[in-house]
Amino acid sequence: MSAHAPDPATTPADAPQDPLLARERAHLAASRSALRAMREDVQALDIRDVTANWVNAAVLEAQIEDRVKALADLAHTPLFFGRLDYLHPVGAAGAEGTEGERPPPEAAYRTLHIGRRHVHDADGDPMVIDWRAPASQPFYRASKKDPLDVGLRRRFGYTAGDITAYEDEHLSDPAETARSSKLLQAEIERPRVGPMRDIVATIQPEQDEIVRSGLGGSVCVQGGPGTGKTAVGLHRVAYLLYAHRERLARTGTLVIGPNASFLHYIEQVLPALGELEVQQATVDDLVASVDVRGTDPAPAAVVKGDARMAEVLRRALRSHVTPPTEPVVVVRGSRRWRVPAYELEEMVDQLLARDMRYGAAREALPQRIAHTVLVRMEEAGEAPDDRVQDAVARNPAVKAAVKEIWPPVDPAKLVLRLLSDAEFLAAHAEGVLTSDEQKTILWTKPARSVKSAKWSAADAVLIDEAGDLIARTHSLGHVVLDEAQDLSPMQYRAVGRRCSTGSATVLGDLAQGTTPWATTSWADALRHLGKADAVVEELTAGFRVPREVIAYASRLLPSIAPGLAEVASVRESPGSLSVRPVAAGGLDDAVVTACAESLAHEGSTGLIAADARIPALREALTAAGLPYLSPGEETTAEARLTLVPASLAKGLEYDYVVLDEPAAVVDGEPDERTGLRRLYVALTRAVSGLIVLHATDLPEALSPPTT
Repeated sequence: MSAHAPDPATTPADAPQDPLLARERAHLAASRSALRAMREDVQALDIRDVTANWVNAAVLEAQIEDRVKALADLAHTPLFFGRLDYLHPVGAAGAEGTEGERPPPEAAYRTLHIGRRHVHDADGDPMVIDWRAPASQPFYRASKKDPLDVGLRRRFGYTAGDITAYEDEHLSDPAETARSSKLLQAEIERPRVGPMRDIVATIQPEQDEIVRSGLGGSVCVQGGPGTGKTAVGLHRVAYLLYAHRERLARTGTLVIGPNASFLHYIEQVLPALGELEVQQATVDDLVASVDVRGTDPAPAAVVKGDARMAEVLRRALRSHVTPPTEPVVVVRGSRRWRVPAYELEEMVDQLLARDMRYGAAREALPQRIAHTVLVRMEEAGEAPDDRVQDAVARNPAVKAAVKEIWPPVDPAKLVLRLLSDAEFLAAHAEGVLTSDEQKTILWTKPARSVKSAKWSAADAVLIDEAGDLIARTHSLGHVVLDEAQDLSPMQYRAVGRRCSTGSATVLGDLAQGTTPWATTSWADALRHLGKADAVVEELTAGFRVPREVIAYASRLLPSIAPGLAEVASVRESPGSLSVRPVAAGGLDDAVVTACAESLAHEGSTGLIAADARIPALREALTAAGLPYLSPGEETTAEARLTLVPASLAKGLEYDYVVLDEPAAVVDGEPDERTGLRRLYVALTRAVSGLIVLHATDLPEALSPPTT
């Protein structure tokens, strides 16, 4: 590895005499000019002569507006971050951008600059290749053992959008030994202020394999803290939108996160990669058909989240179907056409046997009755057509019979009755739920109506399940589910309905499951999701959490996730962990001191504490004159301290973390295993340094050995 400078790894900015650095800076300036010209070309489009009406014009204007946004040049974001010099020219097919950005078909290129989006000059020749293009793949996967026809891989160092350094790897030169990249390490360790940023410049080979896996199959990524699983999932969305843009434009994509703070934290990643149309939601958002105003005790939430509830709901719904006892008589002119009760019963039995959705079967029943009447008409010598069948299906006698046999059902009312009526629940939960489980989920004070009920989050999921039993839920093309280990089986089913005809990327860490119903097996989770054939990939290399910190947190793994592989951090950072006992009564002052100490460093600081400790810490920080933010509020150079309840820490990261009283974090959960998992999450939010403060004994696994 070389850099044409005394430092074998990087060339500093104060080396203007370096002609290579000057040429790369000139290429960056020319690329920015080309991108500006691309944007101006789109802005100059005149659509007046190509739109038939105002609707077409509005659609085209919206598409042009989105295109202009996608072509924005973010001044502080590098337009390209790498370069590949191939030993043999790469054809146009490998260097193309998205549709409309293809180079001339006869073109071939030996040198390609790799960036966040495609940029071409006035002749259509690429100046920057999209990181997702086939020709860019060797930037992430080429090695000394397998150079993939790459002679030179060059990485660039940036400051505020300007090239300040570069680093070369001669992959096909046997005389040069493989070395770790200091620029790559510096980018990984760069202080974090503001929302989550993309990792497009630092994607590792094992991550790239997941990112570029096909749309047809689903992928589950098990990854410990700092392995980049969230970033991998988001970059996979960006890649799939690049490779299958037309298909996903029709079917849609969705990113599901655990809470609004997390979604706010990650919301800038895809726009930075040029993808503006991906929707974000929590599971609660997906099933929000009723106002959630109540909470369930943990035992009730566990039962309501159990997959067996789907069978209870199915039985309860089908119980509304009543066997017919009277014939249907349809009057047409002077003729009366009779369908006897036994024939109606056969129709009902056939529809029930097909296990159709309740609503679809209800719509099919009048057509079947009408078809039977049409057969009678034809046997009598008449020649009815489809219009007659539709008219018979709408006949008042038929409609009345269908309403009696197969009445409409409101999903919320169905769940309301199940949770309020012990006899109704017992009738349909027999052999599925025990009597104790039935008592656990029954409301002690039944609600009078859907609007007055204090629905819980678990109740909303049941209503969503009931709704899907009645009418099919719309399926998207691809869904990314992050922090998936915390979902209940019924929540998995709710997500699975949103990608029943599409694919999914499931991201999580079994060791970080902090709900009483957290899954212990990805095989079980994927089965409930409806993606049992998904490929499970495990990321074990840690790039964010320092080795000393992750080793300390991993002491908890035997208690919280036996058999799970420990993350092997590639980052050595001596002094990154400090565990400090504090005298009784002095914890708040010690926390304030530790926060001030962390804020003396560059980057963000997170103060994580048990939820019950947050009010006291608010007062302590305010009294000390230390301004702080809440989770979801964006850190800036002026406001870099965030006060984080332990329940909201999952998925977030800070350069420095102060962890208040680990025992309180554990005690704040309903059981010790969940508490230790919550603590594991809190311990692994730090990128550069962790200070642990405790006035009471640490959990046994974290206690220093006695001598």
